[in-house]
Amino acid sequence: MIPDPTPSEKEHSEYSIGDLSREFDITPRAIRFYEDQGLLSPARDGQRRIYSSRDRTRLKLTLRGKRLGLTLSEVRELIDMYEPGRDDRPQLERFLAVLEHHKGALEGQRADIEAQLSEIAAFEARIRKQLQKRKSRGKLG
Repeated sequence: MIPDPTPSEKEHSEYSIGDLSREFDITPRAIRFYEDQGLLSPARDGQRRIYSSRDRTRLKLTLRGKRLGLTLSEVRELIDMYEPGRDDRPQLERFLAVLEHHKGALEGQRADIEAQLSEIAAFEARIRKQLQKRKSRGKLG
């Protein structure tokens, strides 16, 4: 989960909670939740939160990790491993391990779902046969 800076990041260094909320189409409450979880650490100007480019990148990576189905603790671990200018192999290796584990869990869930769907299809077929038999008996009598 290595950041990929965009041109707008370089141009803009401070963001309000509303800016980030609009940009990422999430609620301010969600942003505050990620802050409570230690993923973001905005500066304060009285009650006003001031998010940096670093916070914006961390939010972007958090949302990306969430889309991949990672837990917030996994996302935090991966983001916290990143330090510009340092060897990113440990982070990449850990990210790969997390993805492989998550993929295995999803494949297991898919197998369970497919088994359930197969069982449902078998029950549906049996019930349809029973209904058909009852309908044809009703026509005879």
